[in-house]
Amino acid sequence: MNQRRRSRLRAIACHSLAAGVIATSAIASPQASSEHDLVVYGATSAGVIAAIQARSMGRSVIVVGPDLHLGGLTASGLGWTDSGDKEVVGGLSRSFYQRLKQHYDQPRAWRQQKASEYRRYRPADDAMWVFEPHVAERVLEEWIASLDVPVERDSWLDRAGGVKIEHGRIESIRMLDGTVYRGRMFIDATYEGDLLDAAGVSFQVGREANERYGETLNGVQTRRAVSHQFEHKIDPYVVPGDPTSGLLPRIHAGVPGVENSGDHRVQAYTYRLCMTDAPGNRVPFVKPDGYDAAQYELLLRTLLAGSTHVFGKLDPAPNRKTDTNNHGSFSTDNIGMNYDYPTASYERRREILEEHELYQRGYFYFLCNDRRVPEEVRSRMGRWGLAKDEFVENDHWPHQIYVREARRMVSDFVMTEHHLRGLEPTPRPVGMGSYNMDSHNVQRYVAHDEDGTAFVRNEGDIQVHPGGPYPVSFDALVPKREECVNLLVPVCLSSSHIAYGSIRMEPVFMVLGQSAATAACLAIDQECFVQDVDYEQLRARLLADGQVLEGAAENRNKSTARTSLTGLVMDDAEAELEGNWEVSSSQPSFLEQGYRHDQNELKGEKSARFVVRIPDAGRYSVRLAYAPHPNRASRVPVTIEHAKGSTTVHVDQRRRPTIDGLFVPLGSYDFTRGPARVTIETAGTAGYVVVDGIQLVRE
Repeated sequence: MNQRRRSRLRAIACHSLAAGVIATSAIASPQASSEHDLVVYGATSAGVIAAIQARSMGRSVIVVGPDLHLGGLTASGLGWTDSGDKEVVGGLSRSFYQRLKQHYDQPRAWRQQKASEYRRYRPADDAMWVFEPHVAERVLEEWIASLDVPVERDSWLDRAGGVKIEHGRIESIRMLDGTVYRGRMFIDATYEGDLLDAAGVSFQVGREANERYGETLNGVQTRRAVSHQFEHKIDPYVVPGDPTSGLLPRIHAGVPGVENSGDHRVQAYTYRLCMTDAPGNRVPFVKPDGYDAAQYELLLRTLLAGSTHVFGKLDPAPNRKTDTNNHGSFSTDNIGMNYDYPTASYERRREILEEHELYQRGYFYFLCNDRRVPEEVRSRMGRWGLAKDEFVENDHWPHQIYVREARRMVSDFVMTEHHLRGLEPTPRPVGMGSYNMDSHNVQRYVAHDEDGTAFVRNEGDIQVHPGGPYPVSFDALVPKREECVNLLVPVCLSSSHIAYGSIRMEPVFMVLGQSAATAACLAIDQECFVQDVDYEQLRARLLADGQVLEGAAENRNKSTARTSLTGLVMDDAEAELEGNWEVSSSQPSFLEQGYRHDQNELKGEKSARFVVRIPDAGRYSVRLAYAPHPNRASRVPVTIEHAKGSTTVHVDQRRRPTIDGLFVPLGSYDFTRGPARVTIETAGTAGYVVVDGIQLVRE
C-alpha cells in the first residue's frame, strides 16, 4: 500500500473516531499545541507562497494541512501553466517561475532531451512556464526550507468542531489527531474551503443562475457548450436505438435543466498525468483493479465514428514528458462524478478520488489494449506511459486531483463576469487574472434532434475570454465582517462560478496567496480586522514586493453589446449549429462575449443558421459580423432566404468589416412577416470560417 493510500485510510479512521463512530477517546485531549502570528491551512501553491510572504515580513507562520507534498496542482502534474497574460503575473508568483527557469538553465536538467529540442525553453526568457512536477515541488521545498517555515503534513482539520471561535475571531484550529494550532490570523489555502466552512463562513457550491448576478455565462449551458463536444451523433443506449436497454455508463438520466438556471453541479475533475514516450522512463498502463471495459463503450463509439480527440492535450513538458489534460467529448474529465466532493466527509472524498483514479487508469488501459479500439489509436497511445521518475512514492500517479472548483466563499463583494469583462469597476485590487472564463463540462445527457433521434451531448463547457487582464479585489478574499474577522481566503474566494473559471489558475492563486498574507501581517500591525486593513498601505507594500495590480485598459478586447445596436440583432450563441464549432475571443473586436469558428476542419459538415423573426414586412439591409484575420476563409458562402427566394453571397473574412469594424453588408432584401433565415456554410472554403452574428436594419 503506497504512502498516499495509507494517509487516506488514516484520515478516515481519525474522522470516524472524532465523530464517535468508534467508541474510544482518541482525541480527548490535545497532543500538542503551537501558536503563530499566521496559521496557513493547506499546502497548495497559494499556501506556500503565503507562508513565504509572511516570513519575509518578519512574522511567525506555520503551514499545516492534509497534504504530504507542497504545491498542490502546481507540483502534481499541472506543468502546462494556464498563465494567460504573463505580464500581469508578478511578485513571488513570478519569482517561482523564474526559479524554475534557473533550474532548466542548467545542462544537467535535461536528461531525456536537449534543451534546444524543447521549443518552450527559450534562453532569453526570464521565466519557465512549462515544467516537470518534481522540479516544481523541489523548488517549493527548498524555498520554504531556506526560510525555516515549519510544515505539518498529513494533518487533517477536525471539521466537526475543531475550529474555536470567540467574538468572530478564530482562536485555534484542532486537527483530528488532537493537535491544536493557535494564531492571530488564519488563511484557508485549500482547494475545498474546509476551514472557511468550519469557521461558519458563507459559501456557494455549484452554479448560480444568470439572474442572480445579472450574468450571461452562468448556470446550465447547453447552447454554448460547443467545445469538447461529440463530433458525431452517438447513440446513448446499451442497445443502439432501444431506450428500454438502458443508458450507457457515464451518461446521466434526465434533462440537463433549464438554460441559465442554477444547480448543484460542479465542473469535472481530473488527474493531470505526467506521461512520457521515452522508453527508459516509461511505465506502461496496466489493467487496474476493478477495471470494467463497459465503462468506456461510449468512448469506443466515438472512436469508431472517426474521432481522434484522445491525442488532443498531451501537452509537451521538458524531458519528453507531458501535462496530459482533458480534451474532446470523452476524455480524462470524469464528468458528473464529483458533485458531492466539495462538502463530503473525508471518507466519501476518498471514495470519489479512488473512483476517479480507477476511471482514468482504465481509460488509458482501454485505449492501449482493447482490441475493438482502432489499431492506429491503440498503437499510437501504446507508445505512452507514466513517467517513472515522477511521483515515485505513489506508483507514478499524481498525489493531487485537479479540484477545479469546490466551495466558493460568499462575501459582501462577489467577483462576477461583469468585473472580469471590465463592465463594472473592481474595488481595491490585490492581483490580476487574465485567463478565459473557463468551465469544463458538468454533465452528459441525452438530447434529441428534430426527428426525435436520441444522441449524447455534454453540458457546461464555457470558454470565453474576458477581453484582457482584470483586477481581483481584496474584498473577495475576506469574509463578511459578521462571520469572521481574522480569516483570508485566496483560493476559494468570493466569486461566481463563471468568474471563478478564470480566476482559478495556479499563478493567480499564488498572487492572491501573497496578497492575503501581506494583508494578514498588516492587520496584526494595525491591530484591526482583516476587513479594515488600510488599503493604501496594503497597495504600497504589494507594489513594493513586485505585485501587478493594474493592466492597460487599451489592451482589453472590445466587446459590442447587442443592445447598443439598432435593428434586429442575433449573436452566434443563438445560431442553430451543425457540427462542432469552437468558441473564441482572441481577436480584438466581436459581438457580445465572443465568436465561433469551424476549426478549419470537416468542411461541408458544419454550418450555422440564424432564424430571425421579422416583425413587419418590408425591405431590410442584411449584415454579417465576423472577427477578421489572415487565416480566415476568403469565400465564405452566406445564403439569405427572403421574400423573392434565396441569394448566396461570398464573404472574404480576411478583410476588416466595413461597418464599425464589426459588420459587412450582404445586400438589401424584401422580407415577409415571420421567420427569415441566414445560413453560413463551410463547404468549399479554405481557411477558418467565423460566425459572430447578424444584423437586419429596416430601410
